[in-house]
Amino acid sequence: MDTALSILNKVIYHTCIFENITSDRDPKFTSALWKNLNKILGTKQSLSTNYHLQTDGLAERMIQTLEDMIGIFCAYGLEFKDSDGFTHDWCTPIPTLELAYEISIHS
Repeated sequence: MDTALSILNKVIYHTCIFENITSDRDPKFTSALWKNLNKILGTKQSLSTNYHLQTDGLAERMIQTLEDMIGIFCAYGLEFKDSDGFTHDWCTPIPTLELAYEISIHS
């Protein structure tokens, strides 16, 4: 329960809270940690069915979108690059990327 509260305070409150979280049946998402987080947040956890295209495609689409955003950010995020063009501090741009993803319209 302490780990769940720590994640809640350090991660989840900085993003948004959903009424329903759909995940696959990976043991990471069916663990006591996730059950405690859902209990604390009052969210419902829905597990996808095997080979269900609608849920399987959502994760892949989100990953592709995030890869595209990170690629664009790396290509044009000059303020985070040193004189040789290398980015060293990923802690700085990640919150900006997270906000951009959260407020974007998803189809």
